[in-house]
Formats: sequence, structure tokens, C-alpha cells
Amino acid sequence: MRARTRVTKGPGNKQAGLAMVFKLLEAAEQRWRAVNGPHLVALVRAGARFEKGELIERPKETPEEDINEVAA
Repeated sequence: MRARTRVTKGPGNKQAGLAMVFKLLEAAEQRWRAVNGPHLVALVRAGARFEKGELIERPKETPEEDINEVAA
């Protein structure tokens, strides 16, 4: 049996590669889901955390702030 060491594993040429990528993207588009909370995208980009769809408030940074607020 002959070893097939020179067989290409890619598309072969640029045009075939572009056609393959186009077909893969076309197939993926059918399964993509639209963003149903566009008003929340800015929060996510800013680093906000969500758990089970609810915004999680950040805990206070240091407990010393609480002590200063009580003393005032």
C-alpha cells in the first residue's frame, strides 16, 4: 500500500477555500439567534455580571467604607 503523504488537507486553492467558507457561513446563519436584549449589550461590554438572566449587583469593595458611613 502506498503512503499518501502529499495529499492536501485544505481546500486546494483560494477560490475553493472561499467557496467552502461561504457555504459554512450560510449553513451557520440558519442556526444563529438574534440578540433579544440589545439594551443589555452595553452592560455586558462594561463588565456587568448576569446570573439566570438577572443583573448581579457588585458587592462593596471594602468593608472600611461601611464603618466610615456608620460613624458619620
